[in-house]
Amino acid sequence: MGKKTDIISIHPIKFLSKWRSLPPYEMISYIFMFASVTMLAYGIQSYDSSIIILIVFTILALYSGFFATLIWNDITDIDIDIIAHPDRPIPSGRISLKKFFVIALFFSATTFIFSYLVSFWCLILVCLSALFVTFHNRYLKKIVKIPAYSEIFTPIQWVIVAIFGYLAIWTTLPQSTDFVINMPIFESISSSMYEFHNMIILIVFIYFTVNAHDLAEGICDVEGDRKSGVRTYATSFGERFAVKISFVMFFLSGFFGIIIYLRTFLSLMFLIPFLIIWLYTIYQSYKLLKADDKEMKKLSAIVGRKGFNYFVIAFDLIFLDIIIQLLMV
Repeated sequence: MGKKTDIISIHPIKFLSKWRSLPPYEMISYIFMFASVTMLAYGIQSYDSSIIILIVFTILALYSGFFATLIWNDITDIDIDIIAHPDRPIPSGRISLKKFFVIALFFSATTFIFSYLVSFWCLILVCLSALFVTFHNRYLKKIVKIPAYSEIFTPIQWVIVAIFGYLAIWTTLPQSTDFVINMPIFESISSSMYEFHNMIILIVFIYFTVNAHDLAEGICDVEGDRKSGVRTYATSFGERFAVKISFVMFFLSGFFGIIIYLRTFLSLMFLIPFLIIWLYTIYQSYKLLKADDKEMKKLSAIVGRKGFNYFVIAFDLIFLDIIIQLLMV
């Protein structure tokens, strides 16, 4: 690669500012998202240096893990991106594969380091997640014959955010000791069944929301996925069926978002704007559902983007609700 085309510096800050041209609000929203799960598990109470440091380490671990996952995905999906996303760094020639590999190692290392600083359990979780993501992206989604395998299991990468946030609290600053799991080497895990159920509900919300937007965007990638043997809803059952499943998942995600409000200390400051953005997303998904075949591919990219915005904004609202409640205490 010539110096002129290799525009992405190996410096991580410069890299993040240019890679995929992620909008600033999205970059900031990830900070709110990764902080909000830990804050949701901790509750409305006094925040001292211990919880603040824990939140900071959680953000750094998950932020690094997020970019590490995307970068490794770009490396393993070069053949698909050449067809579906020729503007991405490697297919477009903006960065060499070798340099991209070094950047992936950097973010992977920082993920493990900050996970360990949160707790050893969180490190174990990240290691297991990394193993799954590696084999899923590199091998399983191209060789497993289960219909729609790729989109069934890909959201698990985001589910880790919920588990990590709750596990960080349960292993370092537990709020309940209704049940305790003691291990000879690891930290003990202390929580309640009520909070455990809250985590499960949050996991389901994340799964449906991420999958809903992923199915819509998957329609744009259907040609590349078919040629690479990747089994998505679109390649397994057709684009029209994928749109229907996406719509149902958007609907279910809002239902579980309401349950999160009902079961936790979140207030109307979360619920009202959440309902507005959810209904708006449902409307956009409905338009895709009614689109003809000619319009579907163009609208699917729009709905996929709006669906992802709905996902990150939901966590922005959780973060802002908690912050406002803390300021009012």
